[in-house]
Amino acid sequence: MIHAMIDSGATNNFIDREYADSLGLQYHDFKNARVVQAIDGRPLKTGPVSQWSEPTRMWIREHMEEISFFVTEVPHFPVILGIPWLTLHDPNISWSNRELQFASPYCQNHCLVAKVCHATDTEPIITLPKKYSEYWDVFNEKEAEKLPPHRPYDCAIDLVEGAPIPRGHLYSLTEPEQEALREFLETNLRKGFIRPSQSPAASPVMFVKKKSGELRLVVDYRALNNITKRNSYPLPLISDLLDRLRGAKVYTKLDLRGAYNLVRIREGDEWKTAFQTKFGLFESRVMNFGLCGAPATFQHFVNDIFQDYLDRFLIIYLDDFLVFSRSQSEHENHVKMVLQRLRDHGLYAKLEKCAFDLQEVDFLGYRISPLGLSMDPAKVSAVLEWRAPTNKKEVQRFLGFANYYRKFIPDFARWSDPITSCIRGKQPFRWTDQAEKGFQQLKKLFTSQPILQHPDPGTPFVVQADASDVAIGAVLLQPVGDHLHPCAFYSRQLTTPERNYTIWEKELLAIKAAFETWRHWLEGAKFPIEVHTDHRNLEHLRTARKLNQRQQRWALFFERFNFQIHYVTPAQTKQADALSRKPEYAAGRKETFESQLLQPENFATLTVGNTKSIPIGSTSPTPGPICAQEIRASQQADAWAQDQLRQGLHFPFSLKDGLLCYRNHVYIPPGPGREKALRLCHDCKPAGHFGLFKTMHLILRDFWWPKIRKDVEKYVNTCPVCQRSKIRREKPSGLLHPLPTPSRPWEIISADFITDLPPSCGFTTILVVVDLFTKLAHFIPCEGLPTAKETADLFLQHVFRLHGLPKSLVTDRGSQFTSRFWKALQKLLGIDSRLSSAHHPQTDGQTERTNATLEQYLRCYVNYQQDNWASLLPLSEFAYNNGVQASTKETPFFANYGFHPRFFPPVIETSEVPAAEDWLQELTAVQQLLLQQLDQAKEDYKRHADKHRQPGPEIKVGDRVFLSTRFLPSHRPCRKLDARFIGPYPVVAQLNPVTFKLQLPRSMRIHPVFHRSLLLPAEGVRPDTDQPAPPPVLMNGEEEFEVEDILDSRFHRRRLQYLIDWVGFGPEERSWEDASTVHAPDLTRRFHQTYPTKPRPRASGRGPQFGRGLEEGDSVMTHGPCSPAQDIVIPDEDENLGFLPSQSELDSSQPDLSQADLGTLHLQESCLPEVCQTSPESTSPVFLRREFCKQQRSLESASRRSARIAAKNVAN
Repeated sequence: MIHAMIDSGATNNFIDREYADSLGLQYHDFKNARVVQAIDGRPLKTGPVSQWSEPTRMWIREHMEEISFFVTEVPHFPVILGIPWLTLHDPNISWSNRELQFASPYCQNHCLVAKVCHATDTEPIITLPKKYSEYWDVFNEKEAEKLPPHRPYDCAIDLVEGAPIPRGHLYSLTEPEQEALREFLETNLRKGFIRPSQSPAASPVMFVKKKSGELRLVVDYRALNNITKRNSYPLPLISDLLDRLRGAKVYTKLDLRGAYNLVRIREGDEWKTAFQTKFGLFESRVMNFGLCGAPATFQHFVNDIFQDYLDRFLIIYLDDFLVFSRSQSEHENHVKMVLQRLRDHGLYAKLEKCAFDLQEVDFLGYRISPLGLSMDPAKVSAVLEWRAPTNKKEVQRFLGFANYYRKFIPDFARWSDPITSCIRGKQPFRWTDQAEKGFQQLKKLFTSQPILQHPDPGTPFVVQADASDVAIGAVLLQPVGDHLHPCAFYSRQLTTPERNYTIWEKELLAIKAAFETWRHWLEGAKFPIEVHTDHRNLEHLRTARKLNQRQQRWALFFERFNFQIHYVTPAQTKQADALSRKPEYAAGRKETFESQLLQPENFATLTVGNTKSIPIGSTSPTPGPICAQEIRASQQADAWAQDQLRQGLHFPFSLKDGLLCYRNHVYIPPGPGREKALRLCHDCKPAGHFGLFKTMHLILRDFWWPKIRKDVEKYVNTCPVCQRSKIRREKPSGLLHPLPTPSRPWEIISADFITDLPPSCGFTTILVVVDLFTKLAHFIPCEGLPTAKETADLFLQHVFRLHGLPKSLVTDRGSQFTSRFWKALQKLLGIDSRLSSAHHPQTDGQTERTNATLEQYLRCYVNYQQDNWASLLPLSEFAYNNGVQASTKETPFFANYGFHPRFFPPVIETSEVPAAEDWLQELTAVQQLLLQQLDQAKEDYKRHADKHRQPGPEIKVGDRVFLSTRFLPSHRPCRKLDARFIGPYPVVAQLNPVTFKLQLPRSMRIHPVFHRSLLLPAEGVRPDTDQPAPPPVLMNGEEEFEVEDILDSRFHRRRLQYLIDWVGFGPEERSWEDASTVHAPDLTRRFHQTYPTKPRPRASGRGPQFGRGLEEGDSVMTHGPCSPAQDIVIPDEDENLGFLPSQSELDSSQPDLSQADLGTLHLQESCLPEVCQTSPESTSPVFLRREFCKQQRSLESASRRSARIAAKNVAN
């Protein structure tokens, strides 16, 4: 493990000679020595570089590669990674976080890539110790990919006579899984591990995720295994293996690469391994995981190869090798003998999982040292990490666990009595020092002998497993006399997705986790394993006919074990039950239930971004629930609040739970708390981005501060999402003729359809139903415009079952409501039909306004492709029904049910519950008041209907305005859900009183002069969105900006382009960029996986912007410091590692060239893919990349055409 320096000024990779000698690296001489210059241009004192190293493996955490170095004397850092390394891997560098991220296509295809590597950490470079360097070929990864030969140990698959040939069905795969399947087939067909098949058998395939997040293909051989004769070759007993280690003092651990793939399928049996995919039927030529005979076959194979070494200085369990010796001198010889035997038989080891010359090693679940065997800490951590109880219930749970082992512990009562005394009688719970001492002593006794026994393979195993809502636990036991002795404990907390599993799956997950943890003991066990569970349905696991994909993967995992599941009462699984309910696991239980009700993004954490504005289609940053502790702390630091407390509290002020309140509304001091409350009641999805009136009503339910209306008004008016999304309301002309006022809820309802929406979860239409009395609405998704009969079914499912039959139904003149079927149905049910007049939707004004509110909501939260609106409907319905109505002065929810719903935890808990009679009287009074409010509202509407429109706000040069999208083309799927305004843009000129010129982005390419009616003045900028744009990053002397997201793709002039959303810039700065300039492979991959039908790079793997590789005789255009018609000489193979001058040297030695200097270069020899060097006659090298034909964006289009024509003429 060393420190390596990444130096963007170094023109090659260097290694210190002393360190290279310690690694035993082999050197090769250059034909001509290279002179190494320091940053000031002077040659290094160490002299020229004359040697380069043999390729060796270098690890930076999980990022692995083979690399060569220039060998010289390097001060301070033994390894320097320069421009060639940076160019090849193109890592993403976060200077603020000081992190490297390997995500380039080269790394994806050639390196084992970790998620994130910290450049400042000590990075291990794992290499073979010098004394074993002669065996470097045993660790060669490429050689391990070759098809192994047939041997006497080939895997035989003998089927039961007369058994039907298994043929499964295809499992459905996700888009990433299909891509992984395609890659698996291409790779293994190339290696020869599989081949196309015409077999009558066919097993399905599925994928499982590795810990690294990668997908691993697994063939479901369960049906084949059921008719296969078992291989009876025994796996070694772990206890026997460990007995051979007595007296050993030095250990080396080896792990075979490929493992099962090192063994061939017996010739003639390949057809039995056939597996089917959407790309065809294939059969395996090497042994795969999942075949029932694979473990025994492989153990037989390695045992015979190393028969004369076994138990002398080598023990083997499947693919795990442990070399042990009594002294260091003999150990080196033993390791070399094992490596030589691996070489002789064409077997290869995985260097990254090997460890040499250890004094202590973890092997097969034990920690082995010269002192003997000890328990692996993981076996007992579930008990040792048990947190001290904090209440009586937790004490009782621990004592229930402890009482099971009291028969094995001398003086058990001595240690348990102080704990028991904490819960005796009715005294308050108090955890004493004596109880803590007894608690720690009992945990220590549980994890040591004679209670915790070493597993004995000659004795049956019993696994007790249990799951709670938040954790799983298990105990491995073996019978000793009449009792079960524990061998190991296991528990862990459930992840957030796992907490959403069904009870059946949680209980099964506990068993699976136990089998994974104790695999070395349970796989190949001599006796069937007994599994005890208190969930009876698990007894039928192996006979279950219907399993989902997750359960199918688990069932395939269990095929490796011989076990039986038995139901026992909960009292018999107390140990596992207690482990799954430890206090530290139960701490997060409350949050678990909440996360099952709403998606996590609906209660997002308050974050501070660097964006200048919030883009349309993205979720607004949403704070979590406001914490009483935060408010209490801010009130204690607030002078105004403390002044009120010192003066004594009088109405309307009061103190509740230590919080200052105004009329029972919590006072929030100035600062981030107010902004958090405003975001919570306006920006988040349950709030809905509504206007001043509804936002004020929401926030005043719980909070208050002086001049709150002014702050809310400013916040709402300056909300960038609202300004872009909301429609400008113009007062209609003509007199109003309102419908009669209903006398009770759901007496008169209205219905309408929102149509022509982009597909979302199979839906394209929304049926909106509104009660004209309470204004309560239901938003119902539909798979297209329904027929009259289908509409009747929707009413039955979503309206009638909740509210019964209405007296009148107000609709438009759609075919659903004018058909004979609908008319007959309404007549039969006694429903009065009220149809709107032609071309006058105002008759059904309530539903039309509700439609507009719903569309406004969806515009605020829908993504760019607008294909997630269906998932937003439940929250949009909640937000609408929870918003106060101007006509009734109440929310629809309160008017209908008599109480307000909660969408975040209250700051102050209340226990007041009104009596049923009081609640009924209050609800009746509310509905009586609604009648008065509705009548008054209709009079107000009628009185104001004919008033003239007021002149809009004045617009001056320098103001920022939003531009209406009414007459602008849109690339998004549906205009109805598109933003109503874009911008804001600055006004650069006023041509006349109603005409203005705007400064628009170059990408818009439209005339920048607009009428006043299309402009909306920006209402200022919210502080949280007024952030400066981030500065560009200089890469190779050019400015580059970070990509936030990829929104769309297209082909423009036969070149692939992406619509880019930039980090720190608003929607007005989005631009179409050539794919060759977009260095965001993860975002690109995610975009095409999400939208597979969008334009994408060609199937060859090179995008449309990239041509084939350079070949001999090609002519290419350059933009470099070279003269026209200059020849490039590609270096010989020995010259590939030649020293390349830095960019600063190039800039200083060459003048700037204009467009006229563009010339052609003729390639005389085969070209390297990335870097080449000029001939000795040339004074400066030229770097060529795959985008060698890309023109600088600053050139005019006419100039680019001329250059292309010139290049074409020269080529011809």
